[in-house]
Amino acid sequence: MMPEVGQTVPAPFTCVSCRVAFEDSNLQRAHYKSDWHRYNLKRKVAEFPPVTEEDFQRRSSSQRTTTIAKRPTETKHVYCDACHKSFGSQNAYDNHLNSKKHKDNLDKTSTQKSLYKDLKANPHSNSICESDSDIEELDSDEWEDESENPIDNNDCIFCGHHSKNFIKNLEHMTVVHSFFIPDIEYCTDVMGLLRYLGEKVSDGFMCLWCNEKGRTFHSAEAARQHMVDKGHCKMIHEGEALAEYADFYDYSSSYPDATNDEVDVDGEVDVPELDGGDYQLVLPSGAKIGHRSLFRYYRQSFNPNRTLVPSKNSRKLHKVLATYRALGWSETEQAAAARFVIFIMFCHSECQAHQRHLEEIHLEQKLLRI
Repeated sequence: MMPEVGQTVPAPFTCVSCRVAFEDSNLQRAHYKSDWHRYNLKRKVAEFPPVTEEDFQRRSSSQRTTTIAKRPTETKHVYCDACHKSFGSQNAYDNHLNSKKHKDNLDKTSTQKSLYKDLKANPHSNSICESDSDIEELDSDEWEDESENPIDNNDCIFCGHHSKNFIKNLEHMTVVHSFFIPDIEYCTDVMGLLRYLGEKVSDGFMCLWCNEKGRTFHSAEAARQHMVDKGHCKMIHEGEALAEYADFYDYSSSYPDATNDEVDVDGEVDVPELDGGDYQLVLPSGAKIGHRSLFRYYRQSFNPNRTLVPSKNSRKLHKVLATYRALGWSETEQAAAARFVIFIMFCHSECQAHQRHLEEIHLEQKLLRI
């Protein structure tokens, strides 16, 4: 069972959709494949709050019990040898016999049988080569029903194009669909990020750019077609979306006055309350006045041309970065990255305050029951 976010967890691997934390990245990746995560992702699309793992198991068990109770006691299954499919009633089987797909499979089966007879009649003939018809083909209905993450199969999120490996798949999405990972030099889990994006499209039927504020779609194909037609083959990474993808990024290296040993990403941050609704005010002259609580950051002298040392994760993506640069991509300026850090720290602080408030309410409810 996964630990709740409110508990003490030593490592910064979390799931925003389910509000849980993990000890390492392997547990996080395994969680992304679970039915519980898929269920919460669909609830998030419908703007419903997530459920705990215990609640999900209870609902699943209740649903299975209801399904079994409604199932007829005696069910006659009819099997089609040519199509390798079973049917729950004779009427469904009769309709299948008249379908074009069944007739095509019958033709393939008869062709295979004739080839087999020819081989038996001429056992010494080795000149016959395998053809595509000799290989058993899976019925498309057998795999269309299963919603698989395209990234796991090295398939493109936007068009389904298959690549031989993960890097080639990422290059395809960049060259063909102009898809760039924002701030890729700060991304600590590229595979996890793309798997999350793939699940949003394949399971949540969401547009990555419209996110939760745009149209709703009833299928993954409709969401993909919308992104291609509207030029939305890109990932929104601003405003509230920064907090959604914060688990896949680490902006600590953009701090001018911090080292890797001093930064605690999940540590509690004291952020003063702001009187206004923003961190800075732009005057009519164009001058910017920053809040005094952020004086330590504004007084730093940032060098946008400073060479960034790639992380271990980035070194694995040299080919992708080269493709990005060839298409006009440039590394994020340190000043902009620092603002991202400030925003994320503020979101983390607000989230932790909200969690503490929920824990206090939960504790009060427990005390009232005693």
